Amino acid sequence: MHQALIDLWYGFGVAFEPHNLMWSFFGVLVGNLIGVLPGMGALSAISILLPLTYVMHPVPAILMLAGIFYGSQYGGAIGAILLNLPSHPPHAVTCLDGYPMTKAGKGGTALGITMISSFFAASVGIIVMIFCSPLLVEVAFKFGPTEIFSIMLLGLLAGATMSRGSPLKGVAMTLFGLLCGVVGTDVNTGTIRFSFGLLDLSDGLELVAISMGLFGAADFLVSVNKMSIISTSTKLKLRDMRPSMAEMKQAFMPMVRGTLVGTLFGAMPGTGPTITTFIAYALERKVSKTPERFGTGMLAGVAAPEASSHSKTQVDFIPTMSLGIPGDAVMALILGALLIQGIQPGPQLITEHPDIFWGLIASFWVGNLLLIVLNVPLIGVWVKLLKVPYKYLFPSALFFIAVGVFSTQNSLFQIWEVLAFGVIGALLMALDFSVAPILLGFVLGPMVEENFRRALLLSRGDMMIFVERPISAWFIAASALLIIVQVWARLRKGKGKKDMLPKTA
Repeated sequence: MHQALIDLWYGFGVAFEPHNLMWSFFGVLVGNLIGVLPGMGALSAISILLPLTYVMHPVPAILMLAGIFYGSQYGGAIGAILLNLPSHPPHAVTCLDGYPMTKAGKGGTALGITMISSFFAASVGIIVMIFCSPLLVEVAFKFGPTEIFSIMLLGLLAGATMSRGSPLKGVAMTLFGLLCGVVGTDVNTGTIRFSFGLLDLSDGLELVAISMGLFGAADFLVSVNKMSIISTSTKLKLRDMRPSMAEMKQAFMPMVRGTLVGTLFGAMPGTGPTITTFIAYALERKVSKTPERFGTGMLAGVAAPEASSHSKTQVDFIPTMSLGIPGDAVMALILGALLIQGIQPGPQLITEHPDIFWGLIASFWVGNLLLIVLNVPLIGVWVKLLKVPYKYLFPSALFFIAVGVFSTQNSLFQIWEVLAFGVIGALLMALDFSVAPILLGFVLGPMVEENFRRALLLSRGDMMIFVERPISAWFIAASALLIIVQVWARLRKGKGKKDMLPKTA
């Protein structure tokens, strides 16, 4: 621990060098501003600025890209809470309770809780990086295809039951998401599946297009005949961002649980932040005394997924930097930036390039403080979005959705995907189906299939491998227990309704 503190002090010296601090501030600012724009997440921003790193020193280059990453995380939450537009897929869960809070005139409180949750979770994630990196790397090596399949299965089952209303509807939506996830080229055989002869579907459906369609375009189609959807009668001011003590007490434990979920998943290579937000949200619904109120503006529904996303973002750098295994597409880009600079990620990175590793860790704290400083004056700008008339606001948002989605692959087909899933989402919402499990099924589906097939290849087709390996067996048991609890709760609810019926002679 003593050596870790000495190394951290050295990292702060690196992070506070004027040129490093300048590039860190630039990354946070750009990430925050781009994160607010629908469809323009961290992936788009880093892709655009990646060529700039070719002529930069490795330390400021990595600090800038990391600043864009976690800066866009908070910026994406702003769009999700105020406009129901998740510019980054992990924020799709934040829409479920953040946007109803805005419609109820509590948008400032939701943003304040988001800021507090993000800083708390990021701080915990940084501490974990400092003191637990060797342990987490050791744990990560124990997760093979069998263990990853088991935990993804648990995530699917938990997410399928997180939606409001009937669990069967949640399962149906998750299965629909799984079906969408298998569209495209099979990883193992190279065969194109369910493309219906469209070459544009050979690479599968686009995650950004689906999330923008299901949450952004669908909401516009459902609300198109309403003159006012957002409560503009309440004047949101800077002090509205400060949650009351009662609200802080209500959000504290969800914040802690979300942070723990994000930290756990951060150590697992190959898992992105979208998975953690869904699981954190599902966990809150399970432990809540009023699960039926989720989706109507619960603080726990904002604090938990945002905390899990930000802690995951920080801890995600552990497998990327120490193992060379990126957690998602953004981490893959940052990994590519390291390789471009001639730096090989791996266990030797800490000793061979301490200025990069410890400077990056220290810059996380500096960058998150800069985020708070930036967003305190900018919050007035964000809440003024609520005063823009609906007839101007949402058509403009649709324009930015189209631009953002087009910029991901420069393909007009992605815009048609947004339209298609917008119509599907609007129909499902009209039929009282929750669309969030679709996104979960889409994200986890390919990973579940790929790791299931790899595990069977390694075991020569023996299904017992999933219960013979201890870690996998625990997750399989948890999945079975979750199913039993759901069935028991359903039967008990049905019995209660039956007992309430009047008895006839």
